[in-house]
Amino acid sequence: MDPRGVLTEAFGRITELYDGVADGLDYETLHHRPGGTGNSIAWLLWHLARVQDDHVAGLADGPQVWEEWQEKLGLPNGTDDIGYGHTSEQVDAIRISDPELLVGYHHEVTLATARYLETVDERELEREVDQNWDPPVTAGQRLVSIIGDCLQHLGQAAYVKGLLAA
Repeated sequence: MDPRGVLTEAFGRITELYDGVADGLDYETLHHRPGGTGNSIAWLLWHLARVQDDHVAGLADGPQVWEEWQEKLGLPNGTDDIGYGHTSEQVDAIRISDPELLVGYHHEVTLATARYLETVDERELEREVDQNWDPPVTAGQRLVSIIGDCLQHLGQAAYVKGLLAA
């Protein structure tokens, strides 16, 4: 399997796991914050989709899917807000009426990711995309970082869902 195939497989698994976590959630479970201060499933799913959307759009030098979806989700968060560094109040403000809206948004992000991955070759993976690090970050490293972040937050969301189901 070539690198494009591996990346496509990894992002496909993220989508499967995302759909599984979102399946069967009611409003209360979606927004419950463990201990009153932890991240809700809604916030975790929103955040990981936002990170993937923001970072892949940056790699592809294209628009974020969020530009079309923030109104559908009823959130005022602009394209610069991916949830990083959110206060407790900001986490609590992420309220989604229906988890299927999150799934729809993430599916659109997945399609945008797939379109970008169709362009990926060895040269693209080696392209430096962030000079703020030493050594600079390449597109390949950024993709691996996105995958790791998404999987970490999906694990957190699945854990919270399991706690609430017990």
